[in-house]
Amino acid sequence: MSSIVRPFDLSALLDSDAAIAEYLSQVLADGDSDELIRALGHVAKAKGMTSVAQATGLGRESLYKTLMPGAKPRFETIVRVMQALGMSLTAMPSGALQGGRQGESQPAIRAHA
Repeated sequence: MSSIVRPFDLSALLDSDAAIAEYLSQVLADGDSDELIRALGHVAKAKGMTSVAQATGLGRESLYKTLMPGAKPRFETIVRVMQALGMSLTAMPSGALQGGRQGESQPAIRAHA
């Protein structure tokens, strides 16, 4: 009996604003900009690349290039993509995130729908 292996598609799991916000918040907490760009690509795929591109004012191909591994988009582009995805960035005092204790250094940026 042979098994069929299907590629894993993370964008299929990003089916609500709450799931997207939690996913992006976890990526932001890790502090890896390359991973953030990759995560935005997954979310853009889940929302529909064409509609996200239109909402950002970028062409579809430009959006793909902006969100490809190794890309170094400008911060304003990241903000436009986040807004097109219905998300925003919010800063909070360090340690304000769950599990944070005073004096612990934790990234305090979260994505919100």
